[in-house]
Amino acid sequence: MAKIILTGDRPTGRLHVGHYVGSLRRRVELQNSGEYDKIYIMIADAQALTDNADNPEKVRQNIVEVALDYLACGLDPEKSNLFIQSQIPELCELSFYYMNLVTVSRLQRNPTVKTEIKMRNFETSIPVGFFTYPISQAADITAFHATTVPVGEDQMPMIEQTKEIVHKFNTVYGETLTDPDILLPDNAACMRLPGTDGKAKMSKSLGNCIYLSEEPEEIRKKVMSMFTDPNHLKIDDPGSLEGNTVFTYLDAFCKEEHFERYLPEYPNLDELKAHYQRGGLGDVKVKKFLNHVLQEELEPIRSRRKEYQKDVGYVYDVLKKGSEAAQAAAAQTLDQVRRAMKINYFEDNALIEEQSKKYQ
Repeated sequence: MAKIILTGDRPTGRLHVGHYVGSLRRRVELQNSGEYDKIYIMIADAQALTDNADNPEKVRQNIVEVALDYLACGLDPEKSNLFIQSQIPELCELSFYYMNLVTVSRLQRNPTVKTEIKMRNFETSIPVGFFTYPISQAADITAFHATTVPVGEDQMPMIEQTKEIVHKFNTVYGETLTDPDILLPDNAACMRLPGTDGKAKMSKSLGNCIYLSEEPEEIRKKVMSMFTDPNHLKIDDPGSLEGNTVFTYLDAFCKEEHFERYLPEYPNLDELKAHYQRGGLGDVKVKKFLNHVLQEELEPIRSRRKEYQKDVGYVYDVLKKGSEAAQAAAAQTLDQVRRAMKINYFEDNALIEEQSKKYQ
């Protein structure tokens, strides 16, 4: 069986470091590993419209922002297929068929859906499109026979629902769809990077993000204002690592070579943590170190993005070609689904012959 990846992001704004450590960085590594036969990276504009239907321009404008971030991070159109979800009409048809395999009560129990509904204050008026988000995601994954879906921990319930849909479809109609496996970040700190204010979720709407395209001074300001240990009032006070955003970011980003360059008095992160916990290490020093680490990581991404910004026409051409290739692949899957469901009436010669004999 071919090894195929499907993953993507909603175009509701520029991508931030949470996207990067949670999925983007890993996608580039997987792309360059040579282990996968096909890689599909989707800009999920149709899903973004489920809770932005009254502001389509926001989604429209951010298509290119996400694409620029993809290319800047190292996704290569020669190795990965970058496409726009809404340009693949086959996904809508697949979603429609899958809706018959899922109950309303099952969707209501999906933890990710419940969390997102609460966060958006949709409790009393949930858009149907948003409510059926897991079904749409199942269509996206199965349309390309994805075997692997690299996502953050918060998406696990969504992939589990996809697996349920695949199992139900294959049980009813015969083995047709591919059962995908989830691929989580191998670094626990990357599972869900908190916002700079210490809140559990980094979110554009909360204003607690560090964007991949952010300028150096803005990154520095955000790092220096990061949430740490509120009880670590003096340098000599013992500090706590639990819920300390700065150390969570260091877990996600720093390497031993960073200490050689920016903090040579410490051999590694474990030693830095130990000093902080026993007291005698100030927050400012740790934040300055984190700033160096982030600047080193993000500077090449920012520079590449500025180069791609000089030729936006090329970016749209990449997305157009990618969407055409993705549609061709999805059309093949839809044909398989229609055959399995026996709704390919005009191609079923046996059916036509049978019905003809019936009325002779």
